[in-house]
Formats: sequence, C-alpha cells, structure tokens
Amino acid sequence: MNQLLRRATDSFRNRPGLALAALLLALCIPGMARADGYPARLQGQWFRAPPAWVYRAIPSLADPALAAVPEVALTGGRFFQLSEFDIAQQRTMVVDFKNTQTIARFHHWIFDAGGTLVGEASGGIESDARNPFFLTFGRSFDLLAGHYKLVTEVDSPFYIAQPQPYLDTVEHYREAIKRPAALGVLCLGILLGLGIYYFALSIARRDRAEAMYALFITGNLLFDSTSLLVLPDLAGVRSFALLGIPLLFSNAVYIVFVLSLLEIRRATHPRLYRLGLILLALLAVFAAAGLALPHLALELERTGVAMFLLFGMAAGITRAREGNITARFYLAAVSLFLVFGGITITASRLTGIYTLHVEHLGALAVTIEVLALALVLSYQFARMKEERETALSQHTHSQRLARTDALTGLPNRLALEEDLTPLPEAGWLAFIDMDGLKYYNDKYGHDRGDELLCAFANQLCEALGKEGRVYRLGGDEFAIVSRGGEEAALVRALEKALAVLREQGFEQAAASHGTAHMREASSRHQLMNLADQRMYARKHESRREPGAAAPENP
Repeated sequence: MNQLLRRATDSFRNRPGLALAALLLALCIPGMARADGYPARLQGQWFRAPPAWVYRAIPSLADPALAAVPEVALTGGRFFQLSEFDIAQQRTMVVDFKNTQTIARFHHWIFDAGGTLVGEASGGIESDARNPFFLTFGRSFDLLAGHYKLVTEVDSPFYIAQPQPYLDTVEHYREAIKRPAALGVLCLGILLGLGIYYFALSIARRDRAEAMYALFITGNLLFDSTSLLVLPDLAGVRSFALLGIPLLFSNAVYIVFVLSLLEIRRATHPRLYRLGLILLALLAVFAAAGLALPHLALELERTGVAMFLLFGMAAGITRAREGNITARFYLAAVSLFLVFGGITITASRLTGIYTLHVEHLGALAVTIEVLALALVLSYQFARMKEERETALSQHTHSQRLARTDALTGLPNRLALEEDLTPLPEAGWLAFIDMDGLKYYNDKYGHDRGDELLCAFANQLCEALGKEGRVYRLGGDEFAIVSRGGEEAALVRALEKALAVLREQGFEQAAASHGTAHMREASSRHQLMNLADQRMYARKHESRREPGAAAPENP
C-alpha cells in the first residue's frame, strides 16, 4: 500500500490525471490478504448446471448432469462451485465475491465436517433478499472451529468478471468495504451532477454535443448505479436489464457526441464522417441484438466501448493535427478513459484484490473522462467569453469612434443628436461658430487651423467645466448641451476660452453663439433649428457692431 501511494505521489508532477486515479485506487484497496490469511479465496471446481437442474442441498456436486468447467462463462448461465475451508476458532465469518458483484442471483450453503447444513444465504441484483452490508453481497455466518464445505450457486444472463467466492472475518470485512463503497458513491454523485449540468446546458444552448454527452452519462449512470448496488439496495430497482440496454445505447450516443464536439461533417471530413455513421449503425445492431440475446449483451458492450474509444482517438488525432484546440483537450480526456476503460473491458479478475471490483474501475474510468471533458467544456466557455468580450470591445470601440470627432476628440454631431433625446425641460442647447479659422488656414496652412480648433476645444471644455458638454459638429461649428445650467455660464466660458486663445497667438479668434431652451421646442429638430438661427443672427449683428472682428475674407 505504501509503495503504491509513494509511486502515485512521485508521478503526480508529470502525470497528474493518472497519478490522481492511482491515488484513488490505492486508497480503495484495503482488501489485500493479511498475515492471518484473510481474506482468503475459496478454491474449488466450477460446474455448469442445466436450467432445470435442482440442487438437493448436500455437500457434494457429484452429478452427471453437471458439466465441469475451468471457470464461469462470462456469457452467463447457472454455475455451482464446491470449496472447503477450516476455521481455527469460533468466530463470525463473511462470504462474498471478489472481482465482480454483477450477479443476478446467488446462493451459499455451508456444511460442517459431518455433512450437516449449518448455514445458507441468498441474494443478487434480482433477489428480494436484503443485503446486510452496505452495497455488497457479503453474507455472515457464525461458525465454530472446524472443517467446512461451501457450495455456491451463481445465475446470471452474463458476468462482468469471474465471480470468485472468498472468506473474511466480519471485523475486517466491515472496514474493507467502506472505501470502495465511498468511491462508488462519489463517482455516481459526480456523474449525476454533471449529467444534470450537461442536460441543462444542452437545453439552454441548444447544443447537440452537450445533449449527446448528457445521454452518454445517463446510460453509464444507470449501469454503474445498478452494478454498484445503489439502485437495488437504496431504490429497490432490481432489474438486470439496466446493466445491458443503457450501456449499449450510450455507446451509440458517444459516436454522435464525438461527431458533434469535433465538428466532423460530411463536407469537411468525409471519411471520418462515413466511418462514424457505419459504427453508429453497427452499435444500433448491437443494441437490438442485446435485447434479443441478453447473454451476449456484455460482449457486445465491450466491443462497442472499444469501437467508440478507437473512433474517438482517431477523430481527436485528426482534428488536433488540424490545429483544433478542443480536439487536443478531448484527446487528453479520452486517453485517460482509454487506460481505465481498457482495463475494465479486458479484466476478468483482479489478482489479490477483494473488496474493489471491476465495476468500481468502470465507474472510475467514466468519472475521470467526464471530469476531464468538463475541462474541455470550460475551455470552450472561456474561449466563447473571450470572443464575445473581444467582439463587444470592438463594437464599443467602433461606436465610440463613430460618435467622436477625430481631430479634437470631442463628441460629434451623431453623439449630440443622441444626447438631445433625453434632455430635460430645463436643459438648453447652444451652437457656436468660430471666426478666424479660414484666416489661419489660408495664411499659415491647415496645420495652424487645426491647432486653433484643438486649442479652442480644450479651453472651452476647461472653462465650461461641469456646466455643459462640448461637441464639434464639423468645420468651425461647435455645440454645447447643458442639462440645467445657466446660460450666463456659457458666455463666461466662451469669453475665457477666447481670451486664452488670443494670449496663445490666435488674435483673430472670435466666436458667435445661439442658444435655445428645451421648453421652447417640441422636438430635437426644432431645438437645433432655433439654436442655429440665433447663432447666425448674432454672428451678423456682431459684424455690424463697431469694433467687431474683421471678416475672414477682407
């Protein structure tokens, strides 16, 4: 145990996913044989029984109707085993199965040295017998010191692994089953939570990949919750069919998921797309065959898992080589699943391990892949958010540019028209026309004229402060919008700005303004017309007054 934990810790830096899985497994394997010899595998000959054969509850299987076989056939059937063991002192012992607990029905008969039946117990997924230990098929017997024979019967449509009886003390057994049971419940909880999450996402986003993956999780959840005895023990659902059909269905769903996730379409990837459709058709045939021939369901499931895993790897490698980032994340996830899923579909026995079953490894494999693919989904969400923020930023920037005067940095006419719409009744609009721009353009060039415009914009904004907002409408025309300030503030700001300009060398700078109040107009258009008319009226009046600024074209 310590060596296994140490190896997991040492490899954590370079292979965090594998190291985490190894660590989980190490923590869940307390069922190794101890110094006292327990738990102990019960060795014996297996016999296959005809369906109608009746066992007479005797300490012998010497019957010509029984066929000796080297091991239980995974394709199912009814099998008996006779084994013997010794008890050194009186104690309570537990008989359970190592490797697997996917057994439809089982029965134990224990006989003492004299051939007297001293205990029997039954159970199984389809049995109504209550399991005295949490999520296990362990059965306890109070035995005196002595020699015993155990006859075990198992009967199932199929077996995930070899159902091998073993013996343990009740004290050790209670402790040994805790961690595997916790691992199973943890995996089921993760699958349930993420299954609901993917269903919700598929509805909200109308995404086929997420819908298919939710269905894939559902199929595995039904399988694992039945094989780990959660549904039989906690919900009273004792259907062996939940071990065959959901998994066959989820295998087919996974193909559709890969096609959707990696965006494999007929037009872009014709070979992969055709291969996916062929596999999908084969898996549909497998599902139908599993319904008609339950004893072949497990072999069909294993073949289906191998098919969709290999297809997923091929599709992931192809898309990753094309630079698809999602495919690279997917490859990492499916590689972990390939390791543990491969162990699950090929292992028929776990040497030296008792309370951890192949079903636990299968649930762990699916959970690891689901968690890893959750990272793929997180990456997609992050990328979508980044693209959305970039698009929003670009849109905002474009909007800002569209509402901003390129020369002065002031809001432009478009911004003015938008800002006038919510203007309160106490607000007012002023139009300003500068004098002197043409003079400086003609005499000193447009650069000097641009300097005048920028200097006027800056000085007017500074002088006006919070009393209003300055806009440039184009050429030498400006505007001010106030939401309720005094018009006198405009006059003061304008005079101050022009005084600073003259100090800066723009002696010809002058300006005329016209003001209109919101209460005078019934519309934005009328308000702008009033301000414009009054500005030009004042401009003409100022030119007729003594000492007025010289015309721009003397």
